[in-house]
Amino acid sequence: MKPTFDVQSVVTALAQVRQTWRTSQQRTTEPGGRELPSREALSHIIAGLRGALFPMRLGPHDLRQENEDFYVGHTLDTVLHALWHQVVLELRHASKHNDSIHHDATVEAHALSLVQEFSQALPRVRALLDSDVIAAFEGDPAARSVDEVLLCYPGIEAMIHHRLAHRLYRLGVPLLARLVSEIAHAQTGIDIHPGASIGPGFFIDHGTGVVIGETAVIGQRVRLYQAVTLGAKSFPTDASGHLIKGLTRHPTLQDDVVIYAGATVLGNITIGQGATIGGNVWVTHDVPAGAHLTQARSLRDESAVTVS
Repeated sequence: MKPTFDVQSVVTALAQVRQTWRTSQQRTTEPGGRELPSREALSHIIAGLRGALFPMRLGPHDLRQENEDFYVGHTLDTVLHALWHQVVLELRHASKHNDSIHHDATVEAHALSLVQEFSQALPRVRALLDSDVIAAFEGDPAARSVDEVLLCYPGIEAMIHHRLAHRLYRLGVPLLARLVSEIAHAQTGIDIHPGASIGPGFFIDHGTGVVIGETAVIGQRVRLYQAVTLGAKSFPTDASGHLIKGLTRHPTLQDDVVIYAGATVLGNITIGQGATIGGNVWVTHDVPAGAHLTQARSLRDESAVTVS
């Protein structure tokens, strides 16, 4: 028996659904190519950038040091051209939906400028990632080497994506930035919005379930454990009931803060320098520098205070 399927009816129905969507969203129905950036393309671009940043550890398995610069140059030339094409797609799409006048030559020139600026930031990105690797190695007694940290730790994988995504976000291509961050989210279980500003020496231990919101600001040498949330406490709305976007709504963590597993820190608050937040604590107010915030009761002492 050879099975047959009524594919044509499904094709017709899907076409009708697409048309309904495009009409409701005021999308073009003119024939043409892809209008939006591709997640698959971004995955290949980030894979190439990882190799270019760390060629002897994240590059090809058969790479030799004497060919390192050639590999980096060839890889960068390939991925930057691919990135330029994706930036063009985002800029072109944004200009259409913002009702701004756009010309392909202008969009392409602007995209080229952005990608050139992005490429010039890569040495700084590498230096920041080196500081993250060292922080993980020094902060985890189970780490046997910095190479193990780079090759194995999901927190470092998430930070490679974030350091690159944050540059794209700052350059004005937030959709590409979000795609890069969501690729890392899918791979690691760590959800860092590309808008979050994170200083050097950042260490996420274990990592699964960590959430860091768009307007979070994190200082130097900060350490988070699994299932920590740096989120928003509330979502203000306008007179029509729509969310007001762009407000600062996430925490600021000053230098040398440590937050243990399962803690939830919400709102536009400040956790002072050197403060420690214990596991499973819910924080919605400022915490002073040097404080140790724990659950109100402990197994040893039922009168334990929350801040010492």
